[in-house]
Amino acid sequence: MIKRAAILGTGSWGTALATLLAQSLDEVCMIGRNAKTAEEINHHHTNHHYLPDLPLAKNIIASTDITKAAEYPLILFVVPTSATEATAKQLADINLSKETILISCAKGIAANTGERMSQLIHAHLPNNPLAVLSGPNHAEEVCKSLATCAVIGADDHALAEQLQEIFTTNSFRCYTSNDVAGIELGAAMKNVFGIAAGIADGLGLGDNAIAALVTRGLAEMMRLGNKLGGKTETFIGLSGVGDLMATCYSPHSRNNRVGKALGKGGKLEDIIANLGMVAEGVPNTKSIHEAGIKADIRTPLIDAVYQILYENKPASDALEELLTRDTRPETD
Repeated sequence: MIKRAAILGTGSWGTALATLLAQSLDEVCMIGRNAKTAEEINHHHTNHHYLPDLPLAKNIIASTDITKAAEYPLILFVVPTSATEATAKQLADINLSKETILISCAKGIAANTGERMSQLIHAHLPNNPLAVLSGPNHAEEVCKSLATCAVIGADDHALAEQLQEIFTTNSFRCYTSNDVAGIELGAAMKNVFGIAAGIADGLGLGDNAIAALVTRGLAEMMRLGNKLGGKTETFIGLSGVGDLMATCYSPHSRNNRVGKALGKGGKLEDIIANLGMVAEGVPNTKSIHEAGIKADIRTPLIDAVYQILYENKPASDALEELLTRDTRPETD
């Protein structure tokens, strides 16, 4: 029985997962690059930069030494998507046991290649059991033990059930799925639509427009996601429409906050600097836009967000063009 876990990443989601697992495991070790953060977690039992009001359990420890991960039978990847492959390479160099279970918790796809995070991890650690975790899971609410649902995806159903038991608490309910691709693709694409919803809010377009953007975002998610190997039922589940709603409507969403600031006329560089955290939707927009082109799938909403972020197109112009383009059937 697994009683200890390592979490790679000391951000808000990594801290939330540590808090969750500390309820059922004997020890959770958070591993990051910032020595001051590790010291704060070990000596003050807080992670003030990310979750300032959260006291951490005494069985949560921290380190900056990634080789310590080899001591734990369960390892969670909760680093930014841009750091996932490099982190997997580091783990591959420390003689990790082939029995160590790996879970990808990042939401995004790789730039240029369009590979999912689990594919990047598997390429460097092909012999380890691997799963993914996703859903409408804001760290701020998970830490407060507010009711939350998530989905654990794995090709091996027994592995998914084993992890389901570890993660499930009275406030965190887990479901299982074998559609790893669908879970990861939905989790990545919803970030882009979160930015779009935020832009519409910042422009003052109203609830009707935002609801329309979210609905059409789901249509794009299913069109592109199906072409890339995901199942329709996954996109209308927790990691698809569930996470989409949480990202598009919640003030906790970094992507939504970025979009709202853009809609109000802010500059992307300034917005990211002021955020002080990673908003995965910004790099994801570029990689998902590229994936749509390669797959030859129509993605007008993704294209509009891409134009705003990477072609300096005014947000008002991009959304006006989106709403006034040629008419077509809803199911097309």
